[in-house]
Order: sequence, then structure tokens, then C-alpha cells
Amino acid sequence: MNAADLPKISADAHVDEPHNLWYEGLDPSLRDQAPRRIQANDDGGWSLVVDGNPIGWVGMTREEAIEQDEKRFAAASTDVRLKMLKTDNCNGEIVYPTIGLYAYNIEDPVVGQASCRLYNDWILERLGGNERIKVAAMLPTWNVEMAIAEAQRVAEHPSVGGLLLPLVGTPEWNLPVWEPLWSVLSDLGKAVVMHQGTGHDMIWYRGWGSATTNLLATQSMAPRATSLLACSGVLERHPNLHVVLVEVNAGWLAWTMSTVDEYYLAHRHWSKPKLDELPSIYMKRQIHATFQSDPIGVALREFTGVSPLMWGNDYPHPESTYPNSDAVLDKLLVGVSDADARAIVGGNAETMFGFSTSVLASPVQI
Repeated sequence: MNAADLPKISADAHVDEPHNLWYEGLDPSLRDQAPRRIQANDDGGWSLVVDGNPIGWVGMTREEAIEQDEKRFAAASTDVRLKMLKTDNCNGEIVYPTIGLYAYNIEDPVVGQASCRLYNDWILERLGGNERIKVAAMLPTWNVEMAIAEAQRVAEHPSVGGLLLPLVGTPEWNLPVWEPLWSVLSDLGKAVVMHQGTGHDMIWYRGWGSATTNLLATQSMAPRATSLLACSGVLERHPNLHVVLVEVNAGWLAWTMSTVDEYYLAHRHWSKPKLDELPSIYMKRQIHATFQSDPIGVALREFTGVSPLMWGNDYPHPESTYPNSDAVLDKLLVGVSDADARAIVGGNAETMFGFSTSVLASPVQI
């Protein structure tokens, strides 16, 4: 079996938003807190830079920054995305923000809500309307009411494949304040997506080795969120709610299922709530994770099942497998059955994000 012969949907792709998207699009009274760009930190994380000084990346002239923004705007087009899919031998994709992921660090609820709404309108205008491209719409989670309102506003758009929440909730996702949101999201029938690095500070450690260790710590938020959703009964109460944890790899899934079951059984005499099934049952049914190249996650599918596993090329980020995804997958899928391979690289995403069956049935034509 060759990866080139497998129809693929990238469950993790991104758009590079223009740096001036929010600054120019938001009400002038909100511009001082508008998302502008993200900036690498010496400690191995990333932070959100707001307002308009400077207009582009550090070290660029105003003219250079404007030119780059024009290129970023032009790249957010259906033609460019379809060309990418064809080059990488993919049939479809779901697109997440880049700068927008860090908007959840904004403190002002008014600015946060306006930023999410602006991004959703912009991405649907730019990429909506093609059956091969789905987008993740940002939900403002500064309070439960605004999150529900935005979910109901955007969910009916056929190009919305997922509703984006931060990986770390404030307050945490297991608390009762969010129960009305889970009910609405379950009824809407759209996948909930949570991308790594969202809703929290990415810096825990400093000094030697901190850059790598901080990224590991960031991914550790995935098993924590999964445990909160399963052990609190959120998944049990809402069996139609599916949560996709994006760009966090999947090798942790088997460990999380085993460990949480062990602790739940050991402390079931006093812990609450009492679940009808072990936590791992809900995880296998309703938790999913994306990766670019994770041989451990693939190897442990005997314990997790195949349905939680989704591949993505992470285009256009530096760690993307584009344009060599087939070569990466050829190594990753050695010994994997044809049925499992097809599910991992395309079938699971087709179902989860609501792609038409015609997307996997035929390659991209330009």
C-alpha cells in the first residue's frame, strides 16, 4: 500500500492571517487591543502582540510589512488552497487560524468577542463555499452566553466543519457553568475542536532545554482536558458531543485511557460523578486527536481504537509535512491495514467534519 494511493483529508491546516486583519477590521475604539501578530519568545513559547506598533514583524519597514500582508491575504484564497491540496496529494482540509489561536489570551471580553466574530466572517468570505475546504470557527469563551450566540450564528454555514474552543477553559471545562454550552454544541452536531497552545500561557520553564520541554508541557494539556471532559460526565451526558484535540499528537491517548481508568476505579467510592462506564469508554467514542507524524499513536491503536486518530499536514507552518506528506505517511503506515490507513488519513476526518463523500471519491482538479 502506498500513501499516494490513499485519499486524504488534512485534519489540521492553517491560514496565515494578515497582520492588519483585526486592526483594520475592528471598531477604532478596540484597535489598541486588537490581535496583531504572534512573536516567538526566548523561552520557547509564543505570545500575542497587540495594537499597531510596529505594523508588521519586528525589523520590517512599513512598506515591507504591507507587502507581506498583501501576500498573506492573497494566500487565503480557494485557488491557493486547492493548489496546495493537489501538490500534497490531498483531497480536502479543515483550516484553523494562526494568529487567531492566541486571541484567547485577550483579557477584554468585548475585544475578544469582536475578534472571534471578525475572523469567522473573514475566513468564510475568503474560503467558504468549496466542498473540499472546511474551516474552524472561533467561539468567544469570555462567557458562556457569547460562546453560545456565536456557535448558533455560524454553525449552519456548510463550510464550518468545527467550532473552536481553547484547549484550556477559563473556568475549566469540567465546571457546571459550561453545561449550557455543551448542550447547544451537542445539538448543533458540529465537532468541537481545541488546538494546542490555546487558552493558557505556554511558558512553564526557563533555561536550558526549556524550549522543547515547554512544547511538551503544552501538549500535556490534551490529556488533562480529555480527563476533565470524561471524568466530569460531560461526555456521558452529551453522547453526540465529539471533541477533536488538534496538533497534540495521539500517543498519549492510550496512556490516558489506562491511567484514568485505574484511578477512577481506585477512588470510585468517593469520587463524583458516578459514571455508567469507565472513562476510557467515553474517550474512545468521543475524543479524537490529530498529528503530522506520530508512530506511537498509530502503533497503540489496538488500545485506543482507530476512530480517535486523524492525520493532518499542518500547512503552511514550518513543521508541516507539505509537500512531502506521502513520503511521511509511507513510513508512518508500515504494517497498518488498508482499512485503518484509510480511516486515519481521510475517513475519520470526512465523518467528523461533515465533508461530502465526493471529496474522498475524487482527486482535486484545478
